[in-house]
Amino acid sequence: MVQLYNLHPFGSQQVVPCKLEPERFCGGGRDTLFVAAGCKVEAFTVVGQELCQPRCVFSTLGRVLRLAYSEAGDYLVAIEEKNKATFLRAYVNWRNKRTENSRVCIRMVGHDMEAPFSETFRDQMSIVEMPLSEAPLCISCCPVKGDLLVGCTNNLVLFSLKYQIINEEFSILDFERSLVIHIDNITPAEISFCVGYVAVMSELEVLIVKLESDPKNRKSVNHHPHKTTNPTKQAEGISNETSQLESDDFVICQKPMELLGEKSKQSGISVTLESTGLADEKIKYFHVRHLLYRRFAPDISSCLLSDDIRLHSLQLLPIYQTGSLTSDRKNSSQEKVLLSLFCFFSLPHVGYLYMIVKSVELLSVYQYPEKCQQAVLTPQFLHVITSNNLQCYTVRCSAVVAREENPYVDSTLKACPPISMNVCALRIQLFIGLKAICHFKNHVVLLTKADPETVPERRESPKRLLSRKRTGVNPKTPPVAEAGWNLYIVNTVSPVQLYKEMVDYSNAYKTAKTQSCIHVLSEAHLLVRAALMDASQLEPGEKAELLEAFKESCVHLGDCYSRLETQHSHLALPYYKMSGLSMAEVLNRVDWAVEDGSQKYERGLIFYINHSLYENLDEELSEELSAKVVQMFYAAEPKQLPHILCSPSMKNIDPLTAIKYLRKLDTSGFSSVLVTLAKAAMALKMGDLDMHRNEMKSHSEMKLVCGFVLEPRLLIQQRKGQIVPTEFAVHLKETQPGLLVASVLALQKNNKIGIEEADSFFKINTCSHYGLINPWVNVLISSESLVDKNYMEDLSKLQSLICGPSFDIASIVPFLEPLSEDTVAGLSVHVLCHTRLKEYDQCIDRLLERCPEAVIPYANHELKEENRTLWWKKLLPELCQRIKCGGEKYQLYLSSLKETLSVVAVELELRDFLNVLPEDGTAAFFLPYLLYCSRKKSLT
Repeated sequence: MVQLYNLHPFGSQQVVPCKLEPERFCGGGRDTLFVAAGCKVEAFTVVGQELCQPRCVFSTLGRVLRLAYSEAGDYLVAIEEKNKATFLRAYVNWRNKRTENSRVCIRMVGHDMEAPFSETFRDQMSIVEMPLSEAPLCISCCPVKGDLLVGCTNNLVLFSLKYQIINEEFSILDFERSLVIHIDNITPAEISFCVGYVAVMSELEVLIVKLESDPKNRKSVNHHPHKTTNPTKQAEGISNETSQLESDDFVICQKPMELLGEKSKQSGISVTLESTGLADEKIKYFHVRHLLYRRFAPDISSCLLSDDIRLHSLQLLPIYQTGSLTSDRKNSSQEKVLLSLFCFFSLPHVGYLYMIVKSVELLSVYQYPEKCQQAVLTPQFLHVITSNNLQCYTVRCSAVVAREENPYVDSTLKACPPISMNVCALRIQLFIGLKAICHFKNHVVLLTKADPETVPERRESPKRLLSRKRTGVNPKTPPVAEAGWNLYIVNTVSPVQLYKEMVDYSNAYKTAKTQSCIHVLSEAHLLVRAALMDASQLEPGEKAELLEAFKESCVHLGDCYSRLETQHSHLALPYYKMSGLSMAEVLNRVDWAVEDGSQKYERGLIFYINHSLYENLDEELSEELSAKVVQMFYAAEPKQLPHILCSPSMKNIDPLTAIKYLRKLDTSGFSSVLVTLAKAAMALKMGDLDMHRNEMKSHSEMKLVCGFVLEPRLLIQQRKGQIVPTEFAVHLKETQPGLLVASVLALQKNNKIGIEEADSFFKINTCSHYGLINPWVNVLISSESLVDKNYMEDLSKLQSLICGPSFDIASIVPFLEPLSEDTVAGLSVHVLCHTRLKEYDQCIDRLLERCPEAVIPYANHELKEENRTLWWKKLLPELCQRIKCGGEKYQLYLSSLKETLSVVAVELELRDFLNVLPEDGTAAFFLPYLLYCSRKKSLT
């Protein structure tokens, strides 16, 4: 079932100033529309919402039957008819066509030209003629690589896009006839080609295969094609039998069929390859992998027109990411990385969308309220025209791509609306007399003709429509141009603008229909996802706006799943995570007002808060919010109350408030050792030692140990990635050390903490004077051997005390002055002291002189935050100066300089980086760091 939302995806429209009624038209990249009429092609510039402006006109050999544009290579290709003969021609360098009478070069495909002659092609349009042994019926350009596939009666011919290099500054676009795909028992009415994937469609059949380039199966190529004798023979026998039985009174109709994957080989359609390209071609196709075959059966219950049962609008849609576009057009196509691929085709009243990468699966079925004449698929929408309506449907491509990129997208950290979600129609816009449609960039191009056709179409016998084999596709001769036609360009609104309208639209469903609210917000989320998939096509400001809309959409979905009763309420957690909101910001969005005194908290919000409090987020809630969280859990999940009170995020809870709710658990019959320990912890927090002792005496020591195992955070908590003892643990160390030891051992035995964590706990809990020794000290000490182990142990204790929090370093420095810096032991102590005193310049000088290998570890550990500037203000110039002097430590200084440059290139902008570099340095040495510094914005 398709749901209709009355939104506004279509914005302004403009009329294309064509002189003759268009017969064929297509979009040209980002800014051009091509319109073919008679023996001419007009190109129009389309930029923004301004008036469509004529760009250039060029003549064709004859009337254009098919027209296609390739962004890769920037060429236009057409099937043209003259004197009942068809020709295939590509129009190259058309942007240099100044006037209709400008000179044009015509050449044959693959024709080699010498430099003096070919130089004339630089500034003028050239036409590449591509001869074929059979008449061309249909064409398709690969949107990624620009290769051209041509459909003929019995085969498909692949022309690979290549460049003839004339000289270092100039190359000419050309094609090579590289492959012939022989296909029996199906005549292509439409084809689509994309990076090796081939879709072929007849009136009632669709076949999709992939051309594989695995050289291991090279023998499967037919260099001399012949009829194969596999299951095709059976199908040919049926076809022959069918043709013998068919008569004016008796018709054989094949049943509908859908075959996926390898099973599609059973379709009876033979596909063989004949390689015709050069031996040194970079990519050669060696064998065929079948992906999909689907056959439809006509409805012969009544005599219908042929258009009523004919497939149309075949399209392969790639979703890919692109890197930074280069100035050289021929290299820009190589930047694209295919993420996923979709195939769409349609009957007059129903459309089918398949995904065909990794697995072949029917993604969506589109039921049209009226007969569809043509449809175009985009990454964001499906645009459909009927005789009087332009319809816009949602698609699920971005949801598929999200799961292709990250199979674990449906987790506690990330989420995406489901692929199975019903499609919906965003808009049905009235247009009188719609005939054809195409789409490019953010434009929908429509051909309308209000007047009815003066010549009635001849009804065709259903028998003709049931036969698979046809001799060809002969387009009807267009009627004489009449008044009443128009070619419109309808500009689709920006994704952010439509997103905001969808969010406003969802407000109507917040209280009435839960699923409808989630549905329209999910559609808005997928719309923004789709717009962000190919970020290289976005302006920086537009991308930032979309990213902000993406986070906001996650907030709205988090609100829906947290507040509305739904079986997927757990999704509140990942959507809030993706929104970037803190726990406090989420809680501030909750409506805490209670009218009748009985607040109901939905599962989604409880799940989010409960999970977040278990995550050690290093976020401390205010006293007010902590009290509201306690109130929430007491009302909704009282069993979780002792656990959530142990979260580090609840540090600011008022102990009296916590004890009040914990006592209510006792009076309601909910009593356990965990509640007792939670009350004891709160009593200790507010300094009531008597209450603390009374609570601890109410259970045996073994039960108390079990309580600590149920909630380890009573004893140990993680803060900024380190395990620290709680106030409860410190108190037990003084009063009940045996209980503390037994509890920590029980935690380790029950895998609540690791052995190293337990060992560390017994050490940050025995003495608070010692600190962790800075890691660079180990590098310094290892530079010389210390034979006396006792001396080494004493040194470690001294270093640990200096790194600890207890001593005032300035007061103990006089006692350490007799310690000589001639040894690494003395040097380490002095550098530690001066580091604690924040005398970093002096420390760097000492290390550079005595132990250069410790400089970078020292800088990585100490030169952070406000001291980060010393990397380029102190360390970089010192290293450069010492390298100039050479000496035995030259290699150590050079290695340290490279490490320093890597850090500085990340930290500084390009202009600042250039300013800190030495003026007398070697350019080649600093160039890689400069390049990285200039590219890091695009990389991020």
